[in-house]
Amino acid sequence: MKSIVVLHHLLCLFLLFSHLKSVSSWKKEEFRNCDQTPFCKRARSRKPQHCKLIATDVVVDNGDLTAKLITPNNFQQNLDENSSEIASKPLILSLSVYQNGILRLKIDEDPSQNPPKKRFEVPDVVLPEFESKKLWLQRHTKEVINGDSADSFVVYLFDGYEAVLRSDPFEVFVREQGSGNRVLSFNSHGLFDFEQLRVKKEGDNWEERFRSHTDSRPYGPQSISFDMSFYGADFVYGIPEHATTLSLKPTNGPGVEQSEPYRLFNLDVFEYITDSPFGLYGSIPFMLSHGKSHGTSGFFWLNAAEMQIDVLAPGWDAESSISLPSDQKRIDTLWMSEAGIIDSFFFIGPKPKDVAKQYASVTGTSAMPQLFATGYHQCRWNYRDEEDVKNVDSKFDEHDIPYDVLWLDIEHTNGKRYFTWDKVLFPNPEEMQKDLASRGRKMVTIVDPHIKRDEGYHIHKEASKNGYYVKDATGKDYDGWCWPGSSSYIDMVNPEIRSWWADKFAYTEYSGSTPSLYIWNDMNEPSVFNGPEVTMPRDALHYGNIEHRELHNAYGYYFHMATSDGLLKREGGKDRPFVLSRAFFPGTQRYGTVWTGDNTAEWEQLRVSVPMILTLGITGITFSGADVGGFFGNPDTELLVRWYQVAAYLPFFRGHAHHDTKRREPWLFGDRNTELMREAIRVRYTLLPYFYTLFREANVSGVPVVRPLWMEFPNDEATFNNDEAFMVGNALLVQGIYTENAKDASVYLPGDETWYDLRSGTVYKGGKTQKVEASGAIPVFQRSGTIIPRKDRFRRSTVQMENDPYTLVIALDSSGEAEGELYIDDGKSYDFKNGAYIHRRFLFSNGKLTSVNLATSASVGPMFLSDCTIERIILLGQTSKPKSARIEPANRVTEVELGPIQTRVGVRPSVLTIRKPNVKVSEDWSIQLL
Repeated sequence: MKSIVVLHHLLCLFLLFSHLKSVSSWKKEEFRNCDQTPFCKRARSRKPQHCKLIATDVVVDNGDLTAKLITPNNFQQNLDENSSEIASKPLILSLSVYQNGILRLKIDEDPSQNPPKKRFEVPDVVLPEFESKKLWLQRHTKEVINGDSADSFVVYLFDGYEAVLRSDPFEVFVREQGSGNRVLSFNSHGLFDFEQLRVKKEGDNWEERFRSHTDSRPYGPQSISFDMSFYGADFVYGIPEHATTLSLKPTNGPGVEQSEPYRLFNLDVFEYITDSPFGLYGSIPFMLSHGKSHGTSGFFWLNAAEMQIDVLAPGWDAESSISLPSDQKRIDTLWMSEAGIIDSFFFIGPKPKDVAKQYASVTGTSAMPQLFATGYHQCRWNYRDEEDVKNVDSKFDEHDIPYDVLWLDIEHTNGKRYFTWDKVLFPNPEEMQKDLASRGRKMVTIVDPHIKRDEGYHIHKEASKNGYYVKDATGKDYDGWCWPGSSSYIDMVNPEIRSWWADKFAYTEYSGSTPSLYIWNDMNEPSVFNGPEVTMPRDALHYGNIEHRELHNAYGYYFHMATSDGLLKREGGKDRPFVLSRAFFPGTQRYGTVWTGDNTAEWEQLRVSVPMILTLGITGITFSGADVGGFFGNPDTELLVRWYQVAAYLPFFRGHAHHDTKRREPWLFGDRNTELMREAIRVRYTLLPYFYTLFREANVSGVPVVRPLWMEFPNDEATFNNDEAFMVGNALLVQGIYTENAKDASVYLPGDETWYDLRSGTVYKGGKTQKVEASGAIPVFQRSGTIIPRKDRFRRSTVQMENDPYTLVIALDSSGEAEGELYIDDGKSYDFKNGAYIHRRFLFSNGKLTSVNLATSASVGPMFLSDCTIERIILLGQTSKPKSARIEPANRVTEVELGPIQTRVGVRPSVLTIRKPNVKVSEDWSIQLL
């Protein structure tokens, strides 16, 4: 017995050492490609017109258009009973219409045919209130399309749009009324295939093998595939997570050299490569198209199984005899999934922000973060002990660099047992957190889903006793390997288990935690060092006899959800949680923040971080960022400085590094570089009022904080494929620097309006590429016609900025007008949901600035009050030279003079400034230039 225990520990050490060694490079052979993935290989081999299904028994039932999809007799008789190429049993289809231009298509097996089990439908993603937005269909009209032998059925969708169910050949599409121009279409090329569950018979061999792993596949092949077309599209975007360009490149068809689809399968991929369709840590099967002729549309498939998606190059169907509208530009795609059902949503747009709002109405908007979370975060694997924490914290103050959160990685625990502390290195965790909190700062600790199999560990004992672990294919607790060694994984699909997990964050359960402690969920794909593709076997079993293959991509989502609920419970539902997750899925935005995982210290990784974060934003997850400086490797100083300068304008701002890297806190690279990094972080803090206002916009509407240029300039074709620059809200354009030794940058400034350099106030004409000096900072411009709120006094943290006055920067357009907004609440609680907030709109026209209340209703609970004032108003583009301004209703006159555009040492007074108007941000007032 003793020898077995020794071997057990040796195997543990070997696996951990192998994983640590493997992080030196991405090992392609550890992961499957399409040819090694049978469902993907089968789907790709099918030719247009493969699908022979027709729609029958079409009726309006319970407010939906329903139908059966059957194989006609003349095709049915040619199939043997084991054929999976074409469904031999009826499928059930329903079309539902929802407010604001959303069509929902569901296809599943017919329960009356007694399938071996119910196929998995992903719960807890679609908002409960979404169903109340359903438009109950009362009738349909019939129409014959292209001389078909059977009727097609047409239902009203939205103002100017209708949905069509074509019977034979089977097809679903959305079109414009009147013109008949298509927007989106499903199965127009006949590639739909639905492999139905089967009962295993003697002689059936459904097993799949990859490397040393065998997947039992007890219900046989159960994949789904179909083609989806986007009309009027110049480019398609979305379906994160991939380290690639913002616009999705073709993956199959003429001229495509490396023919791998975009993979959606959450995996622990360390030191990932760029410009690759390989799937990373999270999956959002939501694609958007954009083009000048139609605008924007979107398609979302709610499915948590592995997915592969091809973007098909023009001419891929050259040998097909299918006749599609030839006068409409389109992009065709092929969607393939291992399991699940079709539960899909068509978003008709037609504007970019319309699609963002339509998707948000289904999966939810981003949670409103606490104010501290929008500041700068300092992390490392690992800050060694309490003395190290204290030293790092004091150095930020010594070098006048603001920050809000200090993070601890896995080494702070007692032997990788989460919810514990290493008593030697961190003997006084509460005092450590309280010390940070005395300066307005927080702490984050890591809590991962793998639980150390140790009978002396209370979490393991409870989970094992109560049956809370995921099971293997034989029904035993699944035992895999991760940081603690032998580990089991909490089955987060079960709401009861999620509630139990949430209770573990109570102060009585998580010893050493305080109200200023927040949480980081890593490794929640889930990562299993000795599992197939470094994850859990597909035939592992979850609550309700659900195979892991069916829900894999949602596992981390449920873990994130339970952790967020835990922090919510801990504070009695009063304060907003902060939880960072590596894995994600649609709906993740409701529970917290994500980051782009284990990147490397390379210029190309800095560059690709921008389209990765933009893609997350347009697919619902606006609060995201990348590890500043790269997690692996040692960045050269110039790269680190440039990374800080770009990341300061991205939603989640955190420096993080691997334990094998050199220390890289901002003060370790010489005075000049410290100055540049300090300035980048200070710029972020200066702009926090603007960022916080944008987070509120995302929380209300689903429109992301940072945006592709085409989201703000949908008719400017030069923006459609630009992913080196991005918009922060509607007002700021940021151009990153992604090469070393850059002294200047070429920046495309969209639109017809003018732009103002954020540092100097220099005016640039839009609609052309400008060459801009960039040696000390990256180019950032304010769009004319906008007003940005700032706080210009430098403090240690966001808490210490709370009562500071504001600055307004007004960038006038050619008509001498501008507008902007400011949102303020207590930065912590949920009182804003009851009306406890300030929301102002600032309008400048005819030489007068007016503050207007935008708060929709009076507070039903405690009001939010603020005595903050506006101490400076900067006017960019003001052609006249007024000497004073009158403030109403105070009937007071204040001076107008030249002042600095930024409160930095050495900045000359050069811009028109209204000094000390001292009007309250919470009140109505106006200021007229005299």
